[in-house]
Amino acid sequence: MAARSRAALAPVLRDVDAVVCDTDGVITDSATVHAAAWKTAFDAHLAEHPPTDPAQRRPFDSHDDYLRYVDGRSRLDGAAAFLASRGLDPTPETVRAVAADKERLFTERLRERGVDAFEGTLRLVRALRAAGVPVAAASASRHARELLTRAGALDLFTALVDGGEAARLGLAGKPRPDLFLEAARRLGVPPDRAAVVEDALAGVEAGRNGGFALVVGVDRAAGPDTRGRLLRHGADIVVDDLGELLDQQGADGGGTPR
Repeated sequence: MAARSRAALAPVLRDVDAVVCDTDGVITDSATVHAAAWKTAFDAHLAEHPPTDPAQRRPFDSHDDYLRYVDGRSRLDGAAAFLASRGLDPTPETVRAVAADKERLFTERLRERGVDAFEGTLRLVRALRAAGVPVAAASASRHARELLTRAGALDLFTALVDGGEAARLGLAGKPRPDLFLEAARRLGVPPDRAAVVEDALAGVEAGRNGGFALVVGVDRAAGPDTRGRLLRHGADIVVDDLGELLDQQGADGGGTPR
């Protein structure tokens, strides 16, 4: 049954024994909520503590700045990276304050609106499960379990390693591969037999640093160079939606993994 079921997967996935998926932007449509919360928190901080250089006072860009500095990272790492990019001193106190503001805003928006799971991702995960390939969810966010539960997707995953678990275990943040390596360990599969699926630059870099057999980049932003960035940071292939990894045609041509 499992061997026959693998025919439903794109060839690039047929030889892996496990898949580790990032959560925000890969499984759940929550990256936009994160980006909006970061923008509000950063813009408020920039207004209250304007950089010396006027050119550095521009508002946080929910697309470019989000992808470059905070996407895929822990809250503290993301806050520190962005503040430093604007010439501001990312002291521990400042970083914690901005991160706490973002956390409050994100939680409010999550409770008000909830999130959905991407249908293409759910279809792929179900196909992987039918093929006997276990799938783990991983996230630097402490909200991953709540996000997956609200989206009705938690039960599809054999394991979950979230920000709370990462803190408890002392796992380094992306682009270090610790989070993904722990997820693969929980699936009982070595990284050179597993795939990582990520939409963040730091995430695909983490998958490459971890020695995973396949690193799939997901280009939700579809910007002028977002595909190129994912490839340069370590993705083997890039797709717009994970439903593209469900059959031979989706892997080889026209609307295909790129």
